[in-house]
Amino acid sequence: MKRVLFIAVVATVAVPAASAHVTSNGVKPQSAQSAALLEKVNVAASEFKFVLSKKTARRGVVVFKVKNVGKVSHDFEIKGRKTKMLSPGQSATLRVTFLRKGSYPYKCTVPGHAAAGMKGVFKIT
Repeated sequence: MKRVLFIAVVATVAVPAASAHVTSNGVKPQSAQSAALLEKVNVAASEFKFVLSKKTARRGVVVFKVKNVGKVSHDFEIKGRKTKMLSPGQSATLRVTFLRKGSYPYKCTVPGHAAAGMKGVFKIT
C-alpha cells in the first residue's frame, strides 16, 4: 500500500512541473500552432471596390478590420457573416472561423454594389 501511495504522490508532483513550460523570463511561450490560427486582414471599402491587405490566409480565425473610406455606406459579408452598415469613416471588426481550405466569396450587400465591383474571393490554404 505504501508503494502505491508513493507512486501516486510522485506522479501528482511530476505532471504539473512537466506541463508548466516557462521561459527564463517567467512567461509561457505561445506555441507556433496557436499563433498561426489567427490572421488579421485590413479591408478598405470604397466606391465600388474592396482593397484587402491579404487575399489568402491559413485555416483558423481570420479577423477582418473593415473601414469605409468611401463617400456612401457599405458593409462587408463573407461566409454568411457581415458587418453592420458602415457610414463614411466608420470601422467594424468581423471575426470569421474557417475550418476548411477553399475559396470564400465576399461582397457588399447594398443593392447594386456587388454588381458594380464590390465583391471578390478570399482563399483559405
